[in-house]
Amino acid sequence: MIGGMRREEAILRDENAELRREVNELQAENAMLREQIEQLGKDLATAVEQRRGGTPRYVKANRTKAKEEKGPRKKRAKEQNTSRKRAEPTRIERHALERCPTCRYQLSGESIDYTREVVELPQPQPVEVIEHQVIKRWCPSCQAWQAPHLDLSGQVMGQGRIGVGIASLVAYLRTTLRLPVRAIQTYLETLHNLHLSVGEIVELTHGVRRQLQAQTEALKAEIQAGEVVHVDETGWREGGQNGYVWAFVTGDPGAVRYFEYNQSRGHHVPQHILSAVFGGCLVSDFYSAYNLIPGQHQRCWVHLLRDLHTLKEEHAEEVNVVQWALGVRQLYDEAQNWLEENPQATTEERSATYGQLYERACTQGQQYALTYDHPCCTLAKRVLRHQDELFQFVLVPGMAADNNLVERSLRPLVVMRKISGGSRSPEGTKTRLTLVSLFYTWAARNLNPFYHCLAALQQSTANAPP
Repeated sequence: MIGGMRREEAILRDENAELRREVNELQAENAMLREQIEQLGKDLATAVEQRRGGTPRYVKANRTKAKEEKGPRKKRAKEQNTSRKRAEPTRIERHALERCPTCRYQLSGESIDYTREVVELPQPQPVEVIEHQVIKRWCPSCQAWQAPHLDLSGQVMGQGRIGVGIASLVAYLRTTLRLPVRAIQTYLETLHNLHLSVGEIVELTHGVRRQLQAQTEALKAEIQAGEVVHVDETGWREGGQNGYVWAFVTGDPGAVRYFEYNQSRGHHVPQHILSAVFGGCLVSDFYSAYNLIPGQHQRCWVHLLRDLHTLKEEHAEEVNVVQWALGVRQLYDEAQNWLEENPQATTEERSATYGQLYERACTQGQQYALTYDHPCCTLAKRVLRHQDELFQFVLVPGMAADNNLVERSLRPLVVMRKISGGSRSPEGTKTRLTLVSLFYTWAARNLNPFYHCLAALQQSTANAPP
């Protein structure tokens, strides 16, 4: 019995000790929580004070720094000082008060407060219909009626009724803006109260072409005398039959855009157009029809680089193919980098660089030209075949290494072909390409195509025989 009570006392003592330990832990935790509550109260009071206008703790204190004396404001660079320039006013409207809006006293003196520019179109004008009355009078001495000779040179084409201004407008809308004939008909009737039939509009364009045919031949002569001529061809349908538009263009200065249609895509077409007098450098793609043109050639690197890229994509797993294509590309990159670094290079320096690139191109081509089962064989033979025509742009200052100029010039005709399908007759094709040659040449020379067409018609009709 006593032993049992002693065991129970020992258990109670252990529980008592455990409870005392827990009480001590709770008291320590309670003290810590009280400190946290006290700190939160202080933080809350600080936040309220800051909200009332105090400075937050995260704001850095002001630093006293000696003020540096500022000099005059630096002017902007000339290329950055490009605000919209105001046009010369064609009419000035004055806005002024006669009396004070507050006290109604008579105002005196004046100066411009501010100006505002408004650009607006004038009211569309209907066409001017002019009736020329030729008066005959009786001569008692000669016993005959006498009448003046009506001279309308520079005003109309031939015996037509439409003036050269309307003819120039129709040609401009048809060629530069590429409007359909019925859209031109609607425009003239809506804005100028002029009704022309579809046939009359078409005949007007033919008349403009006949009057300006001599200027088109002059463009052809400029192409034949050009130092660097870009050439390309694209498909065109005439009366449902396939043919080709041949484009010959030159760059600045004196840019020329000349287009001619032929059913053939053979080499005799560029030979005939350029004739035997051509002695410049011809920039073209790798089409074989240009191979027989005498003189220097520059082949388009864009076409070659595009084929090299396709070769790398099709044989991406073959290391030797990729390395060969990159080696050919490296020749082009080195040539372009050399030209950028040596813009004022002499003829001797250009010839030396050309020789080095030529030899390396030969090495690249010989690597796989005779390995007929190798993927690089076709392009390697192309490099060897045109090895002297890849780096002419290094020899001739200002020459492009690509044929993008003529391809951009052909793009509008390609759009016309996709929309209209081509032309219906040889007369329509000739008119279309003649006007395109003239209008695109004027635009390439930064001239106003409409006004230059008008001036050319006035001059040609004024010089025409009666």
